[in-house]
Amino acid sequence: MKKFLKSLYLKKRFFIVLFSLAVLFVVSYFFQELFGVARLLFYLLLVAFVFDVLLLYRNKTGIQAQRILPEKLSNGDENSIEIKIVNRFQFKTSVKIIDELPIQWQIRDFKIEAVLNASEEKKFTYQVRPTERGEYHFGNLNVFSSSILGLVARKQQFSAEAMVPNYPSFLQLKKYDFIAFTNRLKLFGLKKIRRIGHTMEFEQIKDYTSGDDVRNINWKATAKRSSLMVNQFQDEKSQPVYSVIDKGRVMKMPFNNLSLLDYAINATLVISNIVLKKHDKAGMFTFSRKVDDRVIAQRRSAQMHLILETLYNVETDFAESDFSRLYVDVKRHIKQRSLLLLYTNFETMDALHRQLPYLQAINKTHLLVVIFFENTELKSFMNKKANTTHQVFEKTIAEKFIYEKKLIVNELHKFGIQSILTAPENLTVNTINKYLEIKARGLL
Repeated sequence: MKKFLKSLYLKKRFFIVLFSLAVLFVVSYFFQELFGVARLLFYLLLVAFVFDVLLLYRNKTGIQAQRILPEKLSNGDENSIEIKIVNRFQFKTSVKIIDELPIQWQIRDFKIEAVLNASEEKKFTYQVRPTERGEYHFGNLNVFSSSILGLVARKQQFSAEAMVPNYPSFLQLKKYDFIAFTNRLKLFGLKKIRRIGHTMEFEQIKDYTSGDDVRNINWKATAKRSSLMVNQFQDEKSQPVYSVIDKGRVMKMPFNNLSLLDYAINATLVISNIVLKKHDKAGMFTFSRKVDDRVIAQRRSAQMHLILETLYNVETDFAESDFSRLYVDVKRHIKQRSLLLLYTNFETMDALHRQLPYLQAINKTHLLVVIFFENTELKSFMNKKANTTHQVFEKTIAEKFIYEKKLIVNELHKFGIQSILTAPENLTVNTINKYLEIKARGLL
């Protein structure tokens, strides 16, 4: 009985009818001839109530429901969750589905309402966008079903408690996986960059065939063999490319509910995949007060899995990042000239000048690209019309910060350090563009 009462819910329609009857009983106090009508309607309500309960509880199965979750969620992306529901009643049923979502989303009004015919099966899909890496715990799946009378609802709870880990944006891998090798780069915001000069490694000497570049004729080998011989080259491969992620407090700033750190992590995953597809070596590490989460640049089958698992656990420590420790670590552990994609953020020239000597020192032995972020919220604020003196003052300050970002780019360029100033949402595309440009121009 206790279980039955816990699953039985009176619907709004029942209370409306009951309230109407109560009003009728009050009126019948003054008009005695209405008392019989009110009593008859009350008995009819009681019969309808019992009949509705019997309809919903005569079938023990009632409604069957199942939530279908992916093995893992992709951070910052729209992920699909599916609910499959089957009506085992022999009549048309109205259902309301309430899914207990993880606390990270703070969604308390989620529901799906539908009507199912007898023995009908339906699937519902909804989208969720996680913005924090880690474990997401789903609770129970609650289904409220009611008959055509709509006086009561039967609650069925399906124990669907499950944990789904939220990983860096692996969905972007599918989006960007092939773009570096196709002619449709512009569709994804990528530039097609002309190859300049020879970014080639010597492979072998072979006989000249029609169509070979005459500039590659090897005259010494030709003289020895008495026939034209040419040098054959192949694209330079196996160059180390490291993604270096600043996990200090400057990277905790959120844009569109995603922190700069997570934007950098998502971009690192994508660029590492493209680096490996380009036959280079992909690696990564993070730094703040010290260097952590190191993955040595290699080219092997398990490299992407290792990078993904390492990125999953990266968290900011809210400390001031020590660029001197970064310089010492790079000098000690990275012996081969490498491309270093440094994800960080500088808001002022003073902040840059404090770290500039270390960036210059790293750039002497490696090709350093400093990647930092535009403040898109300031840009949107700039587009608003200023109507008061206070708003004019605020816009002036915003202009100063935006202009200072451009000065930082010029300052880095003056010391021979390449840079990318990008909006957070364009980080991945702009980083891929820079990598492809460096490969095409043979800068590494």
